[in-house]
Amino acid sequence: MSTTAAPATTTPTPAAARAAAAPTPRTAAVAAVVVLGSLMTVLDTTIVNVALNRLAEDFTAPLATVQWVTTGYTLALATVTPVTAWAIGRFGTRRLYLTALALFVLGSALAGAAWDAPSLIAFRVLQGLGGGMVMPVGMTVLIRAADPARTGRTMSVLGIPVLIGPLAGPLLGGRLVDEASWRWVFLINLPIGLLALALAVRLLPRDTGDGRRRRLDLPGLLMLSPGLAALIYGLAAGAEHGGPATPDTLLPTLTGTALVAGFAVRALTARHPLIDLRLLRRRAFAGPAATLALFACGYFGSMLLLPLYYQLVRGQSATDVGLLGIPQALATGITMQVAGRLTDRIAAGRIVLTGAALATTGFLAFTLRIAADTPYWQLIAALVLMGTGVGMTIMPTIAAATRGVAPADVPAATTLVTIVQQVAGSTGTALMSVLLTGALAGHLPGGGGPAALHGLDTAARTALAPGLAAAFRDTYGWAVALLALALLPALLLPRRDPKSRQVRTS
Repeated sequence: MSTTAAPATTTPTPAAARAAAAPTPRTAAVAAVVVLGSLMTVLDTTIVNVALNRLAEDFTAPLATVQWVTTGYTLALATVTPVTAWAIGRFGTRRLYLTALALFVLGSALAGAAWDAPSLIAFRVLQGLGGGMVMPVGMTVLIRAADPARTGRTMSVLGIPVLIGPLAGPLLGGRLVDEASWRWVFLINLPIGLLALALAVRLLPRDTGDGRRRRLDLPGLLMLSPGLAALIYGLAAGAEHGGPATPDTLLPTLTGTALVAGFAVRALTARHPLIDLRLLRRRAFAGPAATLALFACGYFGSMLLLPLYYQLVRGQSATDVGLLGIPQALATGITMQVAGRLTDRIAAGRIVLTGAALATTGFLAFTLRIAADTPYWQLIAALVLMGTGVGMTIMPTIAAATRGVAPADVPAATTLVTIVQQVAGSTGTALMSVLLTGALAGHLPGGGGPAALHGLDTAARTALAPGLAAAFRDTYGWAVALLALALLPALLLPRRDPKSRQVRTS
């Protein structure tokens, strides 16, 4: 009897299928606001990467210092994100989203007015305090507004900034750096941010939190945020002191590790923890989280390297760096849109395993071909393959992590996923900076950083190029290893059709 009734209940008509696939006007409006806010933060990150070499030159600062313009921002993201789930319940998504956007715009204005490297880093931290809440709050707003059956499609909407940001960011940033000033890299956020604020005020639904007025887990916050800061600082500061195990870096690293471990114990035992790590006890959540951590550490950490390779080894301008990055950005963004929609029909495990394997293969091919005179088409072809794999990995992994979460746990799940990605990206950036600084030391005049190249003539720079290329190749090897390791937890992701799972559980 059940076999004769099944087609009538599980097979929608074409008209019903189109209606189910189409977003409601309310969902589309919310998605537009969330995409614009996320675009601003993604654009900011990708623009800044191409400006690091110019910042090192203008401020006469080593890479170990200038990289804090990136690491300080992502570190602030990681430290403020833990309170997001609590703040959503306490203040509501609309009010919190507006506050986050306002902080980001203010930080952008101040960063554009910075007078030295320390002031720029400080203002970038302020940017991060706002930016750290934009993505998890926006993700929560969008998931609540959308149909749970279209989680993959919803996540693909958040992939739009990942398509536009890496595509427009390096090109726009390079043009601004070459033709105007690095200050416009930050000031460009002002019109976007003000537009996002205006639309958020008009379009986001009003809410006042969940009404429970749950207390903030202050002990957990005092362990997690300083612990993350100390841990990542210890790793990143290693670039300035010759490695991560020096006395100046060992103390913050150990302190950060102890604080994070203490937080983990509390989060698993407290009644109302700051972040519910008990979600990690669920295989359906732990597998995607571990995959995302390893993959983000390798991929986002390596984003520091490519602009520097093109500029230091190949002598390209910031604008040229942006142009060279377009094929990879297109491959990532387009594939992300397709993969996000496929996740609603094809098991995430199959998509992510394929994507991670493609990304690792492309990254390995790129790494093996790094030299002072490698034809650009070969490098770009490898990066396109890698970008295709990246697009098939990140959003389907996030969709897999949030699909099986109860509505009440959505803020905690999205916050935890965001923390995992941000901490992994911050750690990867700091790690790649440490490794690159050490690898370059033996090939630069006086063992200095990239700033040592600024006063050299073309002939001298050409003579150094093969050694510098070898340093980049060695550093990229670590990023490839991290991407390859991500294949192991990816095996834990579900490999059955999402619809078939829904039918069995109904």
